[in-house]
Amino acid sequence: MKSVPESPHSGLLPRVTCPHCWEQFAPQNLLWVSEHTDLLGDHRLGLEQPQRFLPTRFTVSGEAVDAKGFPCHQLACPNCHLTIPRSLLELEPLFLSIFGAPASGKSYFLAALTWELRKTLPLLFRVGFSDADPVMNQQLNEYEESVFSGASTDEPVPLANLIRKTEEQGDLYDTVSFGNQTVSYPRPFLFTVQPQPDHRNWQKAFRLARTVCLYDNAGESFQPGKDSAAAPVTRHMAQSRVLFFVFDPTQDARFQRLIGKQSPNSAPAMRTMRQEPILQEAISRIRRFAGLKQSERHKRPLVVILTKFDLWWSLLGGDPMPDPWQKARSASNADEMFYALDANAVDRQSQLARHVLLQTSPEIVTAAEGFAEEVTYIPVTAVGWNVSIDQKSGLPAIKPSEAAPYWATVPFLHGLSRSIPGLIPTIAKR
Repeated sequence: MKSVPESPHSGLLPRVTCPHCWEQFAPQNLLWVSEHTDLLGDHRLGLEQPQRFLPTRFTVSGEAVDAKGFPCHQLACPNCHLTIPRSLLELEPLFLSIFGAPASGKSYFLAALTWELRKTLPLLFRVGFSDADPVMNQQLNEYEESVFSGASTDEPVPLANLIRKTEEQGDLYDTVSFGNQTVSYPRPFLFTVQPQPDHRNWQKAFRLARTVCLYDNAGESFQPGKDSAAAPVTRHMAQSRVLFFVFDPTQDARFQRLIGKQSPNSAPAMRTMRQEPILQEAISRIRRFAGLKQSERHKRPLVVILTKFDLWWSLLGGDPMPDPWQKARSASNADEMFYALDANAVDRQSQLARHVLLQTSPEIVTAAEGFAEEVTYIPVTAVGWNVSIDQKSGLPAIKPSEAAPYWATVPFLHGLSRSIPGLIPTIAKR
């Protein structure tokens, strides 16, 4: 019988970190969002937004009461006034940043990642994975539905029609006024990860649970000069426990030559673009924001995600590896079996991918390993192996019913295992 999980001394964290502006503050300084429709006009967010206020009256259930007597339900940061999910008051944040060049496949990877995590984490690893704020995750949920469950027809749908390009402004950004200065903040995707009662470390659930703050930026945000006091859209990277650089090998002309004669399915998608400037600019910003010296290597993991693996898997010298997890037996209880991430399989795949990159894009390997102490290379395909060419548009297309992501969850699982030991059981490297 599982023991009861340990309880924290208080239900709230002593300090709360805003996932928008990264300001830290005590929980009692949180603002509440007015509910009455007459209480519009916030001096930070504009005339159309409900007023934020520091409450003096509460209901018996602990909800703040606004100036019109209405009970309120939403919380907001005292600095930027943007809303904060309640999970951040109780669970430590885990900041994760995803970045890469335009058209590298970040949005498709994100959709495949969260779609697969909703099944893989609870079913295999006994870890709950859910939206901490469905409103803030709305666009990512739309990505998931569009790619994997939205199409009513069984005809191939051009990939370009399923997910629109990530822009530098719009739904994924919030604008806040600080006097005469207007600041644009990236809107994170927020999830909770918590051990379930049948998790092998259930008694440590409060210590292992996290609110995951996942950031996605347009590739253009990493052009020199794009990050400023008015648009600190990439400064979350200095807070991130794991960095994910999305690299599309098929956009590299040298990689295309290595592939040689392309299949008809891949020809329309081929384009060339230098991607190492994106990585180098990101490294420069992280060093600046985190206070790292030029000779100092970052101690947090960097994962290089190699997309569109369905087009180049044969370069690794064999059939694609199976999922890198397997059943393991507890050392203390012979009757206890559980799934564990096989770090050896991840390492083998990483070494094979690194070898290919050294032949085609050695500057990526040099920049990554010169910056971070731990670099892992993980090939993925967000939509699977059944990509065809749409006859009307001539673009790559897929039937949503046939989408089958490959290794899409592995970068995240690897990051969790490295940043929160004990949450994801791991077969250690030999």
